[in-house]
Amino acid sequence: MTNSRLNFAKTAPKAFKALIGFDAAARAGLDPALVELVQIRASQLNRCAYCLHMHTSDARKAGESEERLHMVAVWHEAGHFLSEKERAALALTEAVTLIHDGGVPNDVYAAALEKFGEEELAQLLALIFTINTWNRIAITTAKVPGTDERVAR
Repeated sequence: MTNSRLNFAKTAPKAFKALIGFDAAARAGLDPALVELVQIRASQLNRCAYCLHMHTSDARKAGESEERLHMVAVWHEAGHFLSEKERAALALTEAVTLIHDGGVPNDVYAAALEKFGEEELAQLLALIFTINTWNRIAITTAKVPGTDERVAR
């Protein structure tokens, strides 16, 4: 099946390059395992199969356990698989990703601030912003799961 939608990277190279830079800056200083968990959860919520496949594969390559990967979708019920910091990050990811459901609750924000501090929280927010943007690009341009087209980051 041929994708008849545009290739964003080729059609808007300056915007794509800027987003790559923003993504790299967002990740700086964050725990790589946490980065993947956040990206997986946002991709689940946005129903972005392309990004979900990519980030679960990256998490496995980085040594993440299958058990924890399976629990990301149901982390509220299986929070004991995650640290307090990871749970705070996932709660914030959900609030930002589903911002139309009433914004980011004060208690969710406060919990994330307590676990991360201002600077790391800003990094986490930037990461959440970037994965939501990547999800929207992949969904809009009909990226096919399992066809990782990333350039080396």
